[in-house]
Amino acid sequence: IRTNAPIDFEPMDAVVQPYNKEALYKLFVQLEFVKLIDKYGLRSVTIQEEKRPCKCEKLPVKEQIDADCKEFALYLAPDSSVGIAWEKGVCVFTPMEAMMLGDVFSADSNIICHDLKTTLHRLDEMGLPKGRFIFDTALAAYDLNPSQSDYPVSKLATNYLGLNVDDGDACACAEALWNLKPALLAELDKTGMARLYNEIEFPLCEVLYRMEKEGIAIDPEQLSQFGNMLTQRIDDCEKLIYSYSEEPFNINSTKQLGQLLFEKLGLPPIKKTKTGYSTNADVLEKLRSKHPIIPAIMDYRVLTKLRSTYAEGLLNAIAADGRIHTTFQNLVTATGRLSSTEPNLQNIPVRTDLGAEIRKMFIPKPGYVLVDADYSQIELRVLAHIADDEVMRKAFIEGMDIHTVTASQVFGISPDQVTSLQRRHAKAVNFGIVYGISEYSLAEDIGVNFYEAKEYIENYLNNYHGVRDYMKNVVIDAKEQGFTQTIYGRKRYIPELKSSNFNIRQGAERIALNTPIQGSAADLIKLAMIRVDTALRENYPDAKLLLQVHDELIVECPAEIAS
Repeated sequence: IRTNAPIDFEPMDAVVQPYNKEALYKLFVQLEFVKLIDKYGLRSVTIQEEKRPCKCEKLPVKEQIDADCKEFALYLAPDSSVGIAWEKGVCVFTPMEAMMLGDVFSADSNIICHDLKTTLHRLDEMGLPKGRFIFDTALAAYDLNPSQSDYPVSKLATNYLGLNVDDGDACACAEALWNLKPALLAELDKTGMARLYNEIEFPLCEVLYRMEKEGIAIDPEQLSQFGNMLTQRIDDCEKLIYSYSEEPFNINSTKQLGQLLFEKLGLPPIKKTKTGYSTNADVLEKLRSKHPIIPAIMDYRVLTKLRSTYAEGLLNAIAADGRIHTTFQNLVTATGRLSSTEPNLQNIPVRTDLGAEIRKMFIPKPGYVLVDADYSQIELRVLAHIADDEVMRKAFIEGMDIHTVTASQVFGISPDQVTSLQRRHAKAVNFGIVYGISEYSLAEDIGVNFYEAKEYIENYLNNYHGVRDYMKNVVIDAKEQGFTQTIYGRKRYIPELKSSNFNIRQGAERIALNTPIQGSAADLIKLAMIRVDTALRENYPDAKLLLQVHDELIVECPAEIAS
C-alpha cells in the first residue's frame, strides 16, 4: 500500500450535503415517485414552507368578485371550501358563502374546473348552482398523458407551471387552475389532441354525469333468491370437494389447496411461486382431466365469485332510490376506454347461464323498457379501416360474417364449407391478431398444437395483406415516434418499446399494435354516447341513457316509443 499516494481529498468532502428540496420534489412528481416524496419528507416541507403565496384576501363576499366576472376558475377542496380565481383576483368561500354567488354561477359565466364530472356531483351535494363549464384541467392532462396514475392539481401545477400547491388549499388551487388553462390548451394544440378533447372528451363529461345520476334499477328480491341458490350450490361443492380430499380444509387457501393437490393427491405441479404451489385458473385448467376434484374446485370458485361480487355486491350497492349508481372512470385507462367501478357494471358475465341470469335482474321503471344497442364487431371493423385491408373491408361492406370469411381464407375452402369448429377457430384468430397473440397462446386457446396455430396465423396474414402490413408498420412507427395513436389523434406514449428487456419490449409491441384499434373503438363509442344523449334529450326527453358496456349502450325509455 502506498501510504504517500497523492490524493486531493478531505474527509469532510464526503459529508452528505443538503439537497435542493424543491428541485427534488418537482423531479419526483414528474417521475411519479410518490413513495419517495413521502420517504424524504418533501410533501410537507414543500407545501408548507415553500408554497407560492396565494393572492386570496378575506373581504365581504360581494366585494370579492367583480360584477363583470364572466370567466373564472372553480375549485372544490376536500373540506368543501370553494376557491374562485379570475383575471383580477383569487378568493375562497365556505359553502354557505358560495350560496350567495348565484349571479356568478349563472348561465352566462364560463367556468374552468378540475374533473368536471366529479365537480357536477359535488355541486349537487353542496347545494350549489351550476354555470357553463368551458374547460377541465384534469381531463386535458389525462388526454396529454393517459399513463399517469392520477391528475391532482398539485401535480399539474408542478409539471406545467413549476409551482407547488397543496390540493387542500382551495384558494391556491383555484389560482393554479386559472393559469393551467392556457398552458394545457397550448399543449393540446401542440400535440394535435385539441379536436379529441373538444369534440369527444369534454362533451362526454356531462353525459356521464347524467348517466351516473340516473342509475339503473335491479330487482332486489330476485337478487336475494339468486344469492340463496348460489349458497346452496356452494355448500354442495364443498361437500363434494371434501369427499375427494377426505378431510375439510380451507378451499380459499392457496397453500392448503396446493398441499392437497400436489402432495397428498400427487398431481403434477404445473407452476411454483415464491411461496409454494400455484393454483391459479390456468393451472387448474391444465389439471382438469387429472382428478375429479379439479372441476369441483373450479365450480366452487365460479360460484363464490358470483355470490360475493354480484349477489351480495350488487345488493349492497342499491341506493335509497332503488337504483344502482355506478361510477364511470374517464381518467384511468391508457387506451381511452371507460371503466365502471363501485360497482363494476361492465363486467357482468354473459357467457354462462348463471351470469346471464344476473343481467335479467336489471329492470326498467314501471311502464318503461330497457333498449340495448351495440356495435357489431367494432374492433375488427376499425382494423379493416386502419389497415385498409381489401378482403376484410369487402366482407363487412357486403354484410358477410367476418369469422366465416376468415375461416374460408385460413382453411382454403369456400364459405359454405366452413364448419362451426372452423368458424370458432377463425374467430379466435381474428380477435387474437388484434391483441398480438402468439402461436403458443393461440394453440392453448383453441386446443391445437403449436404448428397448427402457426399455420393458422400464417394463412391469415397471407390472405389479409393489409392487416399484415399494418402489424409490421404500426410497431415500426411507434418505435420511431415513441407513441401510437387512434384515428381521432389520441396518443399513447410507449417508452418500453426501447427497453433492453425482451419481454418488456415484446409486451410494448403488443400495446402498439392494439392501442390504435381499441382506442379508436373507444373514441367511436364515446361519440355515439354524446350523439345518443343529445338526440334523446331533444326528441325523447323521457328516455335516458343508463349504461355503456364497451361496445353497447343501454337506454331506458317508455314502452310506447321503444320501437
